[in-house]
Amino acid sequence: MGVNYQPVLWNKHKKTYDKWIAIGMLLYLVSFIGITILTNGETSPETLIIRAFGTLAIVLLHIILSIGPLARLNPRLLPILYNRRHLGVSMFIAALIHGGFSLFQFHALGNVNPIYALFTSNMEYTSLANFPFQVLGFFALVILFLMAATSHDFWLKNLSPKTWKRLHMLVYVAYILVILHVFLGAFQQQPSIMVIAFLGIGFLTITSLHITTAFKESKTDSIQTTEKEEGWEYVCEIDEISEDRAKIFVVGNERVAIFKYDNKLSAISNVCKHQGGPLGEGKIVDGCITCPWHGYQYLPHNGQSPPPFTEKVATYRIKNKNNRIYILPEAMAEGTEIEPVTF
Repeated sequence: MGVNYQPVLWNKHKKTYDKWIAIGMLLYLVSFIGITILTNGETSPETLIIRAFGTLAIVLLHIILSIGPLARLNPRLLPILYNRRHLGVSMFIAALIHGGFSLFQFHALGNVNPIYALFTSNMEYTSLANFPFQVLGFFALVILFLMAATSHDFWLKNLSPKTWKRLHMLVYVAYILVILHVFLGAFQQQPSIMVIAFLGIGFLTITSLHITTAFKESKTDSIQTTEKEEGWEYVCEIDEISEDRAKIFVVGNERVAIFKYDNKLSAISNVCKHQGGPLGEGKIVDGCITCPWHGYQYLPHNGQSPPPFTEKVATYRIKNKNNRIYILPEAMAEGTEIEPVTF
């Protein structure tokens, strides 16, 4: 968490992360260019740049879309999730270079505005063999630009987390546009089994990871209260919750995380105010519930972020009866202090 918005906030880990991003991108470009020159020496420099940065952007996009579900399935990968936006901006830069060189090579050498030429040079939208696939790439690039331009928390705060999240969910629209852009381009210009296989494997991988994560989420949602006692709903035994950790339940159609710490129990909303991260998958660090996605923290007994931060989440009343935990399904106002249950 940070107190003030700064243009760039690099710590030691982010610098290391960004260094490896740059090294990885450079190694890919050098390898791609070297292999292309060896196997197809007649390729022009412009075409080489277009293909090198285009394929780099696609590879990075697949990595980015894999990070989320992989981090949910294996918490050891969470450090990559913390800096995913840096990878997203790097991917956009690669896509921008690809798009810029493509626009220059194919549409900037005439007397017509290149953007206008992009949309008017080919109008065969009803033909699969001649579909204007470059238009799809253009719209994908626009989405990627919007995401890169609003990647800083300044925009998340001022657009509101919900609006910001909806905007960045457009990455899946961009992904479909990119897949169609590459497939139609390869199909029309130079059919390649390798290109089709790469796109197919990538698509299946992304889809499988998201489906697997969805099944995991459905198991969490299946942990619902069943036994009721004068408005209180039984959720679990105390021993079912690990120390400094939480167990997530669906109470009143809302996910609630019940944390166990220092012989105490507290219940709060499972949704982090930052990007909707799953607080119940985090842990207690220095007395604060710490979101596993980006480290936002909340005090377990009142759902408030420690000063000077101001984020708040809803809290819930719970009670201990013979080491059995019961909860009232009605959420308290965000930031309401509730005395922890001791045991």
